[in-house]
Amino acid sequence: MDIVALLTSAGINIAVCAVLFSLYSVLRKQPSNVNVYFGRRLESHRSRHPDFWLERFVPSPGWILKAWSTSENEILDIGGLDAVVFVRILVFSIRVFSIAAVICTVLVLPVNYYGKETSHKNIPLESLEVFTIENVKTGSRLLWAHCLALYIITLAACTLLYFEYKSITKLKLLHIIGSPPKPSHFTILVRSIPWSAEQSYCDTVNKFFSYYHASTYLSHQMIYKCGKVQKLKDEAEHFCKVVKDASSEKTCNPSFVPCCCLGTSTDSFKMNSNEMGSIDGKPCYTDIDTRKKELPSAFVFFKSRYAALMASQTLQTSNPMLWVTDLAPEPHDVHWSNIRVQYRQIWIRRMATFAASIAFMLVFLIPVTLVQGLTQLEKLQKMFPFLAGLPKKNYMIQLVTGYLPSVILVLFLCAVPPMMILFSTVEGPISRSRRKKSACWKVLYFTIWNVFFVNVFTGSVISQLSVFSSIKDLPGQLAKAVPSQATFFTTYILSSGWASLGFELLQICPLLYNLFQRFLLRVKDDTLVGITFPYHTEVPRVLLFGFLGFTCSILAPLMLPFLLIYFFLAYLVYRNQILNVYITKYDSEGLYWPIAHNTTVFSLLVSQLIALGVFGIKRSTVASGFTIPLIIITLLFHQYCRHRFLPVFKSYSAQILVDMDRKDEDSGKMEEIYEQLRSAYIQPSLVSPAPSPSESTCPQDDKQSSEISEDIEKGKAVDQQHRPEPVHRTLSSSSDRSVLSGDQTSDPACTLNKNIPNVPHTALEHLINDGL
Repeated sequence: MDIVALLTSAGINIAVCAVLFSLYSVLRKQPSNVNVYFGRRLESHRSRHPDFWLERFVPSPGWILKAWSTSENEILDIGGLDAVVFVRILVFSIRVFSIAAVICTVLVLPVNYYGKETSHKNIPLESLEVFTIENVKTGSRLLWAHCLALYIITLAACTLLYFEYKSITKLKLLHIIGSPPKPSHFTILVRSIPWSAEQSYCDTVNKFFSYYHASTYLSHQMIYKCGKVQKLKDEAEHFCKVVKDASSEKTCNPSFVPCCCLGTSTDSFKMNSNEMGSIDGKPCYTDIDTRKKELPSAFVFFKSRYAALMASQTLQTSNPMLWVTDLAPEPHDVHWSNIRVQYRQIWIRRMATFAASIAFMLVFLIPVTLVQGLTQLEKLQKMFPFLAGLPKKNYMIQLVTGYLPSVILVLFLCAVPPMMILFSTVEGPISRSRRKKSACWKVLYFTIWNVFFVNVFTGSVISQLSVFSSIKDLPGQLAKAVPSQATFFTTYILSSGWASLGFELLQICPLLYNLFQRFLLRVKDDTLVGITFPYHTEVPRVLLFGFLGFTCSILAPLMLPFLLIYFFLAYLVYRNQILNVYITKYDSEGLYWPIAHNTTVFSLLVSQLIALGVFGIKRSTVASGFTIPLIIITLLFHQYCRHRFLPVFKSYSAQILVDMDRKDEDSGKMEEIYEQLRSAYIQPSLVSPAPSPSESTCPQDDKQSSEISEDIEKGKAVDQQHRPEPVHRTLSSSSDRSVLSGDQTSDPACTLNKNIPNVPHTALEHLINDGL
């Protein structure tokens, strides 16, 4: 590929980005699209006098200035700690690749260009290979420049990584200390409860924790079988009981709702006194049908955060397959369908998804091979003569080799995130944030393997089919292949990076759905569809580009300016999306940063190994000798960060939790927290049937609690008239939040989706004007 082909690809992508960005700037000003581009901001709309804007139909850069000027504290309040971590990843990438671009442009690029004593063509007609390390002759003493650049880039990356890790760790600790009491801090999830013929699971849990955790155990809530079939069966049984007991004088009938034992009945359910036992050796209930619906899993509540932490990390019995404990996720983060999966099935599911992922990666070799064939059109025509009839015009060859391969690969990669989300769901994570984090790892492994390693080796297969003949030759083959494939990676950054940001702004699928709903179905309701930030697609994309930048920085430095432009645009685009579009329903509290740190260190090690192989091929013993200590330094740095910072992301600090417990005890908030704990984890699918006329005197608290929990699971906001009155504590002079953050709508970091009624156009215009 020559410079003209690269410029052709860059020109096409610049034109696409300019059109998409301009189109977004116009579409976002239209009141009919407010629920697409201002989903999060619709929660706090205000009215305004209507006026007509001529500039509504003119592109403007106001959204760029708004995204740039937003502070990190605002990002934290709006998107949570995960959003801050994602922005920090982009900031780190901008900083480190700015340093790399300057060093490689000044030091490495001239050495590559004048590496051989040959006559150069005009720069537009030059092949891209003359700008790579391939153009440096064997045995050249100028390779010290590449080794020095590698040292500077590695030391800069490690220094920036250390300070970012330290800063994010401190931010995470401050976030935990400053947040209101959360149900998950007092709750553990217990699975694989042993079965007993003499007593129910509820009695077993009650007896076990009352004996072994007598001083700290508060109560528990069982998890029940539920689903569409089970719900229909329960409704039929309930109808039969209503008909049978129509003539009775009962005011309340027992319903199949979670058991929450504390010696007496709680607000989360109501049962007759002859069916509800106490903690003194009596059963939780005697309803046989309810006992049949129990699952060997329960939420167990403790009197303090420290007690819950110790119980979650302690082996409860000598058999690790029984009484398995984990810290519970937040109520709105619980993945209820996976909570009901038996613990003994988890390892089988993980093995099955691992095998399915491997099979999917093998199947994906087909499109990757096709893509690499297009990048080496001449060799492909020699292998397959029937392709010799392709047009021979220069612009067609430049289009096929410079733009089409990366576009085809991007289209095939669109199928990867949904598949990985499916695999992660089948694995059985107990929370939605864990599922998205697991999918993030899978997408990251998949893209790095297929976009980088498979492309490199497939490109070598076309010219040398014996690349896999010997495992010991793989480093040398990698050193030979990566520089020749660097031009493809540059075009991939243009097509998958620049253009993807334009489509991210435009929100194609929600926009088309909104147009279909408004103009074809004639639905005028501005109902907000809750869209959470797709961390499982965007984090791997950013880290993949960082991986390509590190591995190709000294091999093909011409890539770095294009990569740096992508990170600058991504910084603005994603901040705008966090501010206006995506709704935060759950938060992993910064667990994406260890993924970014590990991937960056892995990228540095791969770049150093490839450089070591290249220096060996070029017969530069000095450069090879100085690269080995750099690998050791990188590994030692990774181990230090792993022991210094990573434990904070894996578990809570006992010191912090004890201080928070004592603070709440001194302020008298513990009893209020205990009361709200009992209704925090209500299964959304266990909604009691509508009461019969004879049941009209029953309290309505249970039904409201179940409806509220179901709304939380669906991402809907709780209507004010159905919301229990929260107990507030003062966080600042201008903001009050509930004692227990089960009312998550008061926490900006845990914003819930709302069904917005018809919003007047005056409010929409004001909302759009604020977002310019």
